[in-house]
Order: sequence, then structure tokens, then C-alpha cells
Amino acid sequence: MFFSGDPSTRKRVDLGGRSSKERDRQKLLEQTRLERNKRNLLRQQNSAAIKIQKCFRGRKEVEAERSKVRENFLKTYGKRCHPVDRQCFGPDSDFLRQLLFFFNPTYTTDVSVLVETCRSLLEFVRDSGDIVSLFAGTEYASNPALVRCRVKKYVHACIRAVYGNRNKLRDQLFMESEKSCTSAILLLDAVTLLIDLRLPWACSTVTYLLQSNIYSLFREIVLIGKERSFPASNRVVSSFEHVLALITSHIGQSTCTCPSVDPKCCFPSQILTIPFLWRFFPHLKEVFASPSVSRHYFHQMTLCMKDHINVLPPDIAIDLPGYAILLGNLLEVVGPAFAQPESFTMAVDFATVATFLLKALPSLQSSNMGSKEMSEDDMVIDDEQTEKVLNLGLEQQITNAIDARFLLQLTTVLLGGFSPLNGSHSGQFDEKHVAAVSAVCAFLHATFNILPLERIMTVLAYRTELVPVLWNFMKQCHENQKWSSLSEQSPYLPADAPGWLLPLSVFCPVYKHMLMIVDNEEFYEQEKPLSLKDIRCLIVILRQETTVVIVRGSTAVIGLASVHIRSVSALWQLLWSNPTVPTNFGKSPTDIFAMKKHPLEFLQHRVCVVASELLSQLQDWNNRRQFTPPSEFHADGVNEYFISQAMMENTRANDILKQAPFLVPFTSRAKIFTSQLAAARERNGSSGLFARHRFRIRRDQILEDAFNQLNALSEEDLRGLIRVTFVNELGVEEAGIDGGGIFKDFMENITRAAFDVQYGLFKETADHLLYPNPGSGLIHDQHLQYFHFLGTILAKAMFEGILVDIPFATFFLSKLKQKYNYLNDLPSLDPELYRHLIFLKHYEGDVSDLELYFVIVNNEYGEQTEEELLPRGKSIRVTNENVITFIHLVANHRLNFQIRQQSSHFLRGFQQLIQREWIDMFNEHELQLLISGSLDGIDIDDLRAHTNYTGGYHKEHYVIDMFWEVVKSSSLENQRKFLKFVTGCSRGPLLGFKYLEPLFCIQRAGGNASDEALDRLPTSATCMNLLKFPPYRSKEQMEQKLLYAINADAGFDLS
Repeated sequence: MFFSGDPSTRKRVDLGGRSSKERDRQKLLEQTRLERNKRNLLRQQNSAAIKIQKCFRGRKEVEAERSKVRENFLKTYGKRCHPVDRQCFGPDSDFLRQLLFFFNPTYTTDVSVLVETCRSLLEFVRDSGDIVSLFAGTEYASNPALVRCRVKKYVHACIRAVYGNRNKLRDQLFMESEKSCTSAILLLDAVTLLIDLRLPWACSTVTYLLQSNIYSLFREIVLIGKERSFPASNRVVSSFEHVLALITSHIGQSTCTCPSVDPKCCFPSQILTIPFLWRFFPHLKEVFASPSVSRHYFHQMTLCMKDHINVLPPDIAIDLPGYAILLGNLLEVVGPAFAQPESFTMAVDFATVATFLLKALPSLQSSNMGSKEMSEDDMVIDDEQTEKVLNLGLEQQITNAIDARFLLQLTTVLLGGFSPLNGSHSGQFDEKHVAAVSAVCAFLHATFNILPLERIMTVLAYRTELVPVLWNFMKQCHENQKWSSLSEQSPYLPADAPGWLLPLSVFCPVYKHMLMIVDNEEFYEQEKPLSLKDIRCLIVILRQETTVVIVRGSTAVIGLASVHIRSVSALWQLLWSNPTVPTNFGKSPTDIFAMKKHPLEFLQHRVCVVASELLSQLQDWNNRRQFTPPSEFHADGVNEYFISQAMMENTRANDILKQAPFLVPFTSRAKIFTSQLAAARERNGSSGLFARHRFRIRRDQILEDAFNQLNALSEEDLRGLIRVTFVNELGVEEAGIDGGGIFKDFMENITRAAFDVQYGLFKETADHLLYPNPGSGLIHDQHLQYFHFLGTILAKAMFEGILVDIPFATFFLSKLKQKYNYLNDLPSLDPELYRHLIFLKHYEGDVSDLELYFVIVNNEYGEQTEEELLPRGKSIRVTNENVITFIHLVANHRLNFQIRQQSSHFLRGFQQLIQREWIDMFNEHELQLLISGSLDGIDIDDLRAHTNYTGGYHKEHYVIDMFWEVVKSSSLENQRKFLKFVTGCSRGPLLGFKYLEPLFCIQRAGGNASDEALDRLPTSATCMNLLKFPPYRSKEQMEQKLLYAINADAGFDLS
């Protein structure tokens, strides 16, 4: 149909799909609903208005009636209540009924009347001594409800009077009642009199007060009054403190029948959140510390502590959060409570409460004094993560309370009943044992993350039975597979969490601290604190605890289906099979926030860290004197996939390699290290044919020439190719082109010369191990520059894969890893001094009789100097109390302080080429292997298996058979000379001759084997690891020629 030009004829279409009738119906229903709601709202408003008017009229009538009663009361008794006698307090008198009806604490007249009433009450009781008959008449049982009602309202009125006039009475509130009869004291003394526990209405009165939220009134009174100075003497007990103590202690009595009240209104929430409470109320502190009272309130707090944010009152100030104040007050009072008998249950409840409060604390300023700088990772933008800063006084209250005595008391109460020698033979732990271990571990774990460890570790390690008791518990759990019992019964762990998390988080750092100070005799001979058998079991617990199957899908590596691992360690499980554990948790404010937000993940991370540190330290002890096979420290799950992942940065395997390298076998780590060096050489062009720099070295001045030329190179040039030309004693350049072999010879000769003790830069221990000479500055003016140079030389040798025969002392190798040396490292330096210090450590007499002071004498080249170990050390005598400090200061001086400058400069030179994370994978024993290779000799069979032949030789040729027989029968010294002759280095590759580049090759020399040709000596091309060997006819001739060639020491002129 065509458009006609008339718009009225267009058909209207409702796109909503409904007809106009339906639309009208919906509109009508909606309008009806709105009108109905409007009528309901109007009815509600009218009803509410009626109720408000009714209430207002009722209140107005009541107030009018109160005014009438007040007026009549004052006409009858007056403001001073002079006609009042004993009968006025009885059940038949209208005196109390009228007073309690009209009393209003905002009316001065009412308060005056109540004060005079209290004065009269106190006088009557003082005269007769019978308060029950005063209120109940001749027989209390005849009308107990009326009496209880009057007494509780009377007591409440007295407290309301004090609260309502707290600003006026603030100077009277905390005075001694014996010294004054002020209004506040009269009111409070009356309350004290009426809530005595011996009175029949005591429970009903206290219950009424608690339900009336009396503690919130007390809180306001204290916060007003604490602004003035309080009496300094602890003997002074004010009337207010007496009332507070009576109400507080009433709940804990065995005869108390008071029902529970709202946690928001209870004593811990309202009173214990007042800052520094015990400074103002020492008597209340004694009352709270009593067994029954503290037990009741600690148990009450455990029931609502998880929801403490909704229970505690608003914070007084930003730097005074309620939970921190509560923790500080509890820590101050719990010491006396622990001293009471049968305090185990209370200690468990306290540990539960304190753990939750500690976790809520922000990071303490005192624990972060040493790290004022903040990295970019610690910068927080989100306001949610902004940590509060505690008031310094409150922080000191908390940190000072967690002292040696407190920790000793806590661990004694919780663990004292469990002997470390007597385990659970049935494999079942009772709830008490599990609760004790769980409580103490949770509390200490939270404490470790808040306070500086040095303040608490020594106490836990040496003055408590924490380590042996925890060890016995863990061993029993391991042997009987009962780890689940801890997580099932512990309120601190999810039921499915590994049970070993909490015990290990505490045991590992404390035992690690013990190992820092224990001496070799105690560890190996006396087997203290744990036997070597137990230590082997501990390694198993840390290393091999559960069975898992790790399935890693194609999201990790394309094409990888799964990796099955049957037996892995607790540490391995956390690091490798649980990818949810963060690897960058720490102790910064940001990480404290993360601990609160992800407590289980943070706990897993802490166990990773402390277990890694402990296993690393146990491995060090095993290296000093082996008590278990080294393979016991390795995880079973290391495979080619893991190694390939570990070679890449920012992978989980690479993180494991940095955090717990001992889990990976040494050969695997050595392969990774070799690949890292190869990659670095490739990046810097060190594997090319053309060298950037060529050195001209005089053989008789090798150290000086190398020092002058090498020091002129930049760090980038050091990583590149360096070629050497030797000049002999006659000043003539030696024959031969350096294709790598001459440089290897140069490195071996320079290290032999530079590290020679005759040069004066290094000294030897009794075991002929090298360490920096503390007196090197007396011999060389540039001794520190030389140490930097020697560090560079050693690093260059390692960088190029050249093994050098330099046996370093273990304590010096620790400096390459930037580790601190302890007493147990001293035998490697000075065994005699170590024996003397151990004698001093175990000396049973009075050490002060030995006339020792905190001074040490240095003797270098006949020159004696004295150094103080402490400020004013010459005047500090060594006594039984400080002898341990003296011993460790002496060890620190010898092992760390004396060689600090030499070690620091050596390390700077070393780190120019070798990155710290490369050698952090290895312990000191393994680092020596990287430097010098194995001391077990040369594996000739391995060399033969990886040898190529050319020029007519093959592996079954009769000359070759004779050759290997001659080499194998040679002495170790000649074998090393032979290896140096053909490769330029007297030691083979670290991982075997398979990794010699290029492979060793024997080439036939001498042409047609004429007599003239057979008279020639063997020659070599060390740059290609090539031996040019004539086909000698006899074994004797072959041996003679070979020995002559390798012992000729003719340099490269022989070729």
C-alpha cells in the first residue's frame, strides 16, 4: 500500500507486545498498590505518634510524681536527712522507696541526699556490724525479693551519682577512704559495703550492675580521672579501686551464680582496654592475677577473641588501638598469674588470646629500627594496607613484658608437665598435650613475626626445655603418623592443614639459634641438645614427610603432561608442589599486613624459610664431620624438568634453588652453575676467536705484570677473551699461540704465585688451608688493592671454568657467601685458642679469679697490640655471668673482625665476575670443589672413555692400550703433570671429562715410525687439548719419553 499523505491512517504498533487494555490494567494495579502502601504508612505514622505521645505523657506524669515525692521527702527529712534512723532502711519504711523513686544524678539536691544517706548507712553498720538486719529487718527470708531490689537499685544509684558528677568529683575519686570523707568516697564506700560476697544479695546486685553496663561507666570515670596524677605508692588503695576490684573478683568466686553478660559490657572489653591500667590500680592487678579470677576472664576472652573487633569499644586514639592496649595489660599481669599453682588451663587460654592480639598488631617501630629505607616493593598505595603506628609507650609496654622471665614462665607452665624423655608409647596424644604444644607454638610464631628475634631466642634456646619437648612431640607424630591430630585439635590451623607447620615454625629457628653457639664437643661427642640419631630423624622429617603426586599441566610447559613424585619433603612440598605459597613474604609492614590477610600462606612461607636455614646449618655441621650421608639432604623429586626450569629466571624451580639449594644434588647444581657461566661467556663474547686484550707476562715477574695489566681492565673487559704471551727469563717471547691453553697455564701460575704464603697476603692454618693475613698491611702498602685483584683472578678462573689448586679455609669461604662465622668455625683457624675457650666455657670455678678482661692481644710479626672487645673492655672483668659473651666476642674477633677489610676487598673483586646468587647455591665445602675440583685424584677411566683419536690411532690400537696402561700406573703427581701438559690445567673438569671442551684427543706423530721419529718427545696443543704422540714400540720407552716431557717444565718452547 502506498503512502497517501494522511498520517492518521498509520497503524500504531506496541513494541512491548501488549495491548492497550493490558497496559491500562497494569497501570491500575500499580496505582492501587501505591495507594495501599500510602495508607499503611499513614497508619504507622499515626500509631507511632500515639505511642510517642503516650510515652511522653507517661514520662511527664512520672516526672511530676517524682517531683511531688521529692518535695514531700525533703519536707520530711530535709537535705541533711537528720531524722533518719535505722528503721528508715528497713523493708517497711518509705524512706528508701521514695529516695530510689525520685533520685536523679543530675540533680545536686538528690546527690546530696544520697551522700547523707550513705553517711548514715556507714555509721549504722559501723555501730552494729549487722547490715542484713538493717535492710531486711528481723528475718531476711520473709521478704528477700524486696530487699534485693532495694539494695541493687541503691548501689546502682550510688555509682550513677559518681558517674554523673565525675568531672566535679575527679579529685576525690582516687583518694584513700581512711584519709577523707568526701562525697565520692562516701558513695563508693557504701557500694563496697553492699556488694560484699558474704551478703545474701551479693550475686543479684552484681548481676544487676553488670546488666546495666556498669563497666562502661567505670571506664568513663577512669579515663576522666587518669588525667590527674595518681599516688605512687602501691599500698594506696582508693575506694574506687576497691569497688572495681570487688565487682571484678566477684565473678571468679566459686560461690558466684551470676549469669554471663554481653561480651561488649564485660571487664576485659571495657576496663582492660584502658591504657596502662595497672599503673593506676596496682591492687586491681593483684586481684586479677589470682587463679580463679584470671582463669575466668581468660576463658571468657577466648570465646569471643576471634570477633574482638566487634567486642572492643572504640579506640581512644589512632595510636592506642583497643586490642593493643588489651594485649599490653594482659602481658603485664599474666606473670603473677603464671606463678599460681594449677595455671595450665589459664596459660592455654592466655596463649590463645595473646596470639590473636599479636597477629592484629601493626609492625613495631623497635623491630624496624635497622631498616629505615623502604624498597619499592614495600610501598603501599592501597589505604586498606596502611598500617597504624603504635604509641611508643604502649609499644614499650608490650616489648618489655615479653622478656626472659615471661617466656620462661609461659613455656614452663605449658610444657613443664611433658618430659622430653618420655614420649607417648601408644602414639596417641591426649588433648592436654596437643593443646600445650599448639598454644605455645602459635604464640611464639606470632611473637617471632613482631619482636626482634635476638631478644628472645637465647632465652628459649638455653633456659627452657622447648627444643627437647617439641622434638619429642614431633618425633612421636612422625613415627606414628599422627600429624593430623595437631591440625584437627588446634584452633590456629585449618583441619586440612599439615600438622607439622606450627611446631616446625618454632622449633627450627630456636634450634638453629642453639647450633650457632653450641661447640663441636657438645654437638658431636656429648650429642647435645639432640643426639646424632635424632638429628638424622629430624632431617628425614624436614625432608621426607608425605607422599604426593604433582600433576603439572600444559599451562606450565606446553606438551608436558605430568610429573610423578612419590616421596617428597615437607619443605619440598611447600616450595615445589604448593605453588600458592608466596616466595616474597618478609617482615616489612606490608608483609605484616599480608600475614593478617593470609595467615596460613604466611605460616607456610615462614616454615619454608626457617626449615631451609636449619637444614643448611645441619649440612654445615655434616660437612665438618659427617654423621649422615650427604644425599640425605636431597629431595627425591629433582629431575630433568626441574633442572631445566631452575636455569630460567623467575620460575618456581629457580626460587627453590635460591631458597633451599641443598634439596638439589650437587651435580645438578654444578650443571646449572656451568650453564650460567657458559651463558654469561656467550653474552660477553668470551667464546669468540679474537681477544680484546693481550697480556705480555714475564714469567719471573708474573704477579706484578698481571696486577698492573689486569687492574687496567673494566668489568666488561674482564668478562671478555684475554690472551697471554709469556716472556722467558732471557726476555724472549715463548713460542706458541694462545688458543686458550697458554691462558689456562697463566691462570694456574698466577694463582700459585699470588696465594703463596711467602708473598705475605695469605696465611696457612694448621691444616695448610689459606686465609687472609690479618697483618698484610705491615708487608704491602697496597695490600687491599692486591686482595681486590686476587678476588678478580679467582673469579676469572671460575668464570672460564679453570680449576685451580687453592685450598681455602672454610671460614674464609664463608666470606664469599657473605656469611657470619661463629664459635664452631674457630677450630679451622686456631685449634688451641678454641680449646682454651671451650675450657673457659665449661669452667666450674669462679671465672673472675682468672683475671680476664674484655681485651684481646694481636701478635703480628712480633708486634703486639691490644684491642678492646667492648667499649671500656679493659675495665670489664670476665665473670660467670658474661663469660659466654666473652667467648663469642673472641671468636668473632678472630674469624670476622681481623680479616674484615681483606675479605671485603677480595669479595668486591670476586663479585665483578661471579654473581652472588650463583655461589649461594653451594655451601663452603661445595664452593671449594667449584674452585679446585675433587681431591680424590684423576679418573683415568673417565678420561679414556671421553677421548678422541686421529692420525691412524683408534681406541683398540696397541699403542693406545700401552699409553693408558702407562698413564694409569703413574703416580697422582705425574697424572696431574700429564693433565697440565695436554690441557694447560692440572685438574679435570668439575663434572668429569665429558665436559672438557674440546674433548681430549690423541694424534699420531712421527710419520713412518722411523728410529729418528720415535726418538722425539710427545708434544701438545693445550688450546685444543691435543696430544701429539709418536707410536713408541715398547712400554718402557713410552714411559721414559712421556715422563721426560711432562717434567721438562719447558713452557711452550717445547712445542
